[in-house]
Amino acid sequence: MSRYKEVMARKNEIMKKSLGIDYERFESGGIAFDYERMMKETGYTLEEIIKIQREANVGDTPLIELKNLTELARKVSPTGKAARIFIKDEACNPSGSFKERRASVSIYHAKQKGYKGVIAATSGNYGAAVASQAAMKGLKCIVVQEAYDSRGIGQPEILEKGRKCETFGAEVIQLTVGPELFYVNLMLLEETGYFNASLYTPFGVAGIETLGYEIAQQVKERTGKFPDVVVATHAGGGNLTGTARGLIKAGATHTKVYGASVDLTGLHMASDKDFNRKSFTTGHTGFGIPFATWPDRADVPRNAARPLRYMDGYYLVKQGEVFYMTELLAQLEGLERGPAGNTSLAAAFSLAQQMENDQIIVVQETEYTGAGKNPTAQLTFAMQNGIKILVGNPDDEIPGQNIILPEHPSMIKAREVNLSNLKKSYIKNCVQHFGIMPKEEDIKFLAEDTKSSEEFVKEVISELQNGGLV
Repeated sequence: MSRYKEVMARKNEIMKKSLGIDYERFESGGIAFDYERMMKETGYTLEEIIKIQREANVGDTPLIELKNLTELARKVSPTGKAARIFIKDEACNPSGSFKERRASVSIYHAKQKGYKGVIAATSGNYGAAVASQAAMKGLKCIVVQEAYDSRGIGQPEILEKGRKCETFGAEVIQLTVGPELFYVNLMLLEETGYFNASLYTPFGVAGIETLGYEIAQQVKERTGKFPDVVVATHAGGGNLTGTARGLIKAGATHTKVYGASVDLTGLHMASDKDFNRKSFTTGHTGFGIPFATWPDRADVPRNAARPLRYMDGYYLVKQGEVFYMTELLAQLEGLERGPAGNTSLAAAFSLAQQMENDQIIVVQETEYTGAGKNPTAQLTFAMQNGIKILVGNPDDEIPGQNIILPEHPSMIKAREVNLSNLKKSYIKNCVQHFGIMPKEEDIKFLAEDTKSSEEFVKEVISELQNGGLV
């Protein structure tokens, strides 16, 4: 315990050394910090990132129109209308996911700064991307992964991703679920002197800007206009943040950006009991809600992923709906792709039905599918953990107890989350964490960080004062 406390007490010092970023330069003494200056001064320009990624065989992935799924959406739509559905096929990146974009910039930076190796704490896809890019650059790589419950039982998807990391030459350290992940990560960073290839640095988030930029360009080239809506699977927030920033840089300022997560309400992500009772390892509410309402819970002092800055809507889908959509994509479009991107696809299939035929909705990423990511493996594992697999109404699904595959595609729903409540929670978390009464610069920052107004922020602070919480 003394070793744990000793390492945790030095966390800011360790992180600063392992990143080379002095976050205090961008802070103004209160809640506020200069987000845009941080992104500009610690990262790379869009043009530089495109060059870095092309040299690493990353990006420039295909944009595919899902004509059969669009036709199905129009058949089941009450109005007979539905937007054209496109998907950005990020499975074409070297390690099979969009996270290669994040890793490419982090690994390039680590190499440029003379680090001998890199470390990433991740359930898998990002670890594989880091390992892939490190292999190209000749850097050592360690991936720290929560893989098992206390019985030593691991999810098929997580174990598969661990093996994928090892395939690229990484050393994989697998832990049981619990609070030791951050501690082990810090300890290894200090002992090795390796670079912290965190998901939440400006390098990682800026790496995804090319994804949003490509979507805007490709859709305009194909259709003569920018997309009306882009749906991004939301977990830690970097995916949505980087994509939105790239869309803006491409000039697609009127494109709506929606987040989508799998509804795992009631399951605790750090619970040994719940660890294997969820069938999705990312892109779910266990990350999506906490990271939206308190992004600086990440393993860096200031998270470059600020989803509420860019999110125009947030929607939840059920586990059974995502498995069902995975099968629809395979059997109607001939594309076998992993579960994370199909979370957004399930939401987009529902949202498209609320749009006009000439409108365009884009699912901004796919990921590779291996044996452990296949619905059969996941559903079999769920049954082994006492979860009932049913066919019926997905609205009746209870995370950790059952998974309900929809009886008909018309039953797939995108359930809207109240963004105003998330914004209020974020402001309250900031005020309570820093323990100060926000000044004018803090209020302005919070308004920007929640895509709201200074009046909205002041109202929330007033509620806190009236409740005696500040």
